[in-house]
Amino acid sequence: MDKAARDTTGPLNPGAAFLSPAGASELRWMGQTSTRFLATGAQTDGQFCLVEERAHKGESVPMHRHRDDRESFYILEGEISFYLGDAPGQRAGAGAFAHIPGGIPHGFRIESQTARYLILTTQRHGEFYRAITHPSRSGGLPSLEAIDGARIKAACAEFGIEFIGPLPEA
Repeated sequence: MDKAARDTTGPLNPGAAFLSPAGASELRWMGQTSTRFLATGAQTDGQFCLVEERAHKGESVPMHRHRDDRESFYILEGEISFYLGDAPGQRAGAGAFAHIPGGIPHGFRIESQTARYLILTTQRHGEFYRAITHPSRSGGLPSLEAIDGARIKAACAEFGIEFIGPLPEA
């Protein structure tokens, strides 16, 4: 069978094409933010990781940088304020795209009641997401485990993420 035509919905076949049926991807949680792993580095032969996140108003990621990992965001629903480098925050809605090269300080905050967005990043940064989230409970329900600051701090050290400080005031 042609390598490009193999079924990879089961065991991983590095370098092969694959189709992940709706609902088949891994769902993890950090508090009330869900992270669905649509394509992992293992599935893409180390080329990238693609996640879909759903978050609620006021949830945010403080200013930080990761020198070796780039990250791109595409907003599917809602509004998010992005803080990129030294620029003032920029509010963006559905259809907006933000790209952050490695080493650029950045952070973001959810401005709408809910937001749904895609994050395209490196395999390594995808593993960071996995390290700071918890598996969902049966039925896709959020984990009952609390956000663990020590766990996040350890993952930041392991994956080369430097926290710079809080987001600038809106």
